[in-house]
Amino acid sequence: MSDYVISCCTSADLSEAYIRKRDISYICMHYELDGNVYADDLGKTMSYEDFYQAMVDGAMTKTSQVNADEYEQYFDSILSQGHDLIHFCLSSGISGSVNSANIALEECRGKYPDRKIYVVDSLAASSGFGLLVDKMADLRDEGKSIDEVYAYALENRLRCHHWFFSTDLTYYIRGGRVSKPAGYIGNMLNICPLLNVDYEGHLITREKIRTKKKVIRACAEKMFEFADHGTEYNEKCFISHSACYEDARAVADLIEAHFPKLNGKVEIFDIGMTIGAHSGPGTVALFFWGSKRED
Repeated sequence: MSDYVISCCTSADLSEAYIRKRDISYICMHYELDGNVYADDLGKTMSYEDFYQAMVDGAMTKTSQVNADEYEQYFDSILSQGHDLIHFCLSSGISGSVNSANIALEECRGKYPDRKIYVVDSLAASSGFGLLVDKMADLRDEGKSIDEVYAYALENRLRCHHWFFSTDLTYYIRGGRVSKPAGYIGNMLNICPLLNVDYEGHLITREKIRTKKKVIRACAEKMFEFADHGTEYNEKCFISHSACYEDARAVADLIEAHFPKLNGKVEIFDIGMTIGAHSGPGTVALFFWGSKRED
């Protein structure tokens, strides 16, 4: 058994079954639904279906990061058992949680001077964050040390590509990511923006595409453009979605048809409450390994 623990926040949007299978530890983010606070606990307290239906019905959502005290207690629960720890945080371009984790890291280093403790800003989100952490679990299982995993993460985290689209701009308007005039016109004209996560971990709109059919194709084509070895790509591919499985499946079918050397089938996960509170239903995101993300 490894002498170190790989850990992440639940905003990595992997299923409970998958994260347990990969022996990855996790700490829950938080969200509010109409003023009530819940843990983003991989759909256990509230199902994804109920969450997104509540948003459709008009419920207001907010999110909050894990604070330093929570991180410290969580880290302590692992370190006190004699394990070293490497923890991955949601992109600093989206959340300040990495700052809280670093505060907790310094406190824990004082209490456990003989333990190796690392915090990594994933510069990633949703199941792209999950794809990064999953790769670290692969390296651990290959026998790589915690120092090697940490070095690999820093060197390769910007190779994890995120391409996503939404068929409903309502929640992007509400969160201020799309202006009201642009959002209303976009919804009227069936414009589906194609976005990605840039080299600083921010969400950036790259194209404005009319109709869902065209944006599904355009999203898949980004993998043709950027994936390692083109259609000879042989790594894993993840997709996440918010209450629109059929759209996610359509993207996955295109990927599986054109990338015959994939490492297994495309894994499709639900977008969890931390990310979904801002995206709302109707978002599909594609994640794969490719060329380094640059401005």
